[in-house]
Amino acid sequence: MAELTDNTLRETVREKYAAAARKAENAESWSCCAEFDAAEVGEQTFGATLYGDEAADAPSAAVNASLGCGVPTAVAELHDGEVVLDLGSGAGADVLISARRVAPNGKAIGLDMTDEMLEVARRNAAHAGVGNVEFVKGYIEEIPLPDESVDVVISNCVINLSGDKQKVLDETARVLRSGGRFAVSDVIADPDMDEATRADMAAWTGCIAGALTEEEFRAALSAAGLTDVEITETHRVHEHAGSAIIRARKP
Repeated sequence: MAELTDNTLRETVREKYAAAARKAENAESWSCCAEFDAAEVGEQTFGATLYGDEAADAPSAAVNASLGCGVPTAVAELHDGEVVLDLGSGAGADVLISARRVAPNGKAIGLDMTDEMLEVARRNAAHAGVGNVEFVKGYIEEIPLPDESVDVVISNCVINLSGDKQKVLDETARVLRSGGRFAVSDVIADPDMDEATRADMAAWTGCIAGALTEEEFRAALSAAGLTDVEITETHRVHEHAGSAIIRARKP
């Protein structure tokens, strides 16, 4: 799938998420894979309804604009004083939840490549009165942070959108401190996902076609030097894919 790993893929993803940010500004509902039929998977599988009690730690505007497939903050086991990095932070819900968990001495950083999303996130942080946050523009394949500068990396349905997932995980390992944790929600493809789904750009930017299988994700994490890998499916999001919590650790 080399044709999907160039700047065309990145710009297609950016355009879709910029449109999502504009919808969020207008209080319209939108989710990462909203085009998929809910009846096909039997439940709401993306967005704000997944947050449950976690939603109490972020303003409703940020939670309602979530495009994710899970709730990584629920399993990241955050503690006061830690530095948390959210890859593809979107409207900022997971950053704001994390900031409250690591306060008063910790900090949460959101990384996103979309100007419109960064503007929405900063407004949400200001509205919530949360000061221990920072939103940074950049690519998840080229994280603009120093080596060994964060304790926890989280992400919500974003790594699958990258054309170079190994680079994302290599960069994750670089910025994590020794003993640092990786705790993300992402889409995991079934081994029998058909080639037509994998080749569809619309499905890629809607989270499905770009997904790794569990075996591929484990191999990529290992290649990045991360250990203690746990991958637990939480719910189905497509006939060929499920949402999963993926955890690992930097030795």
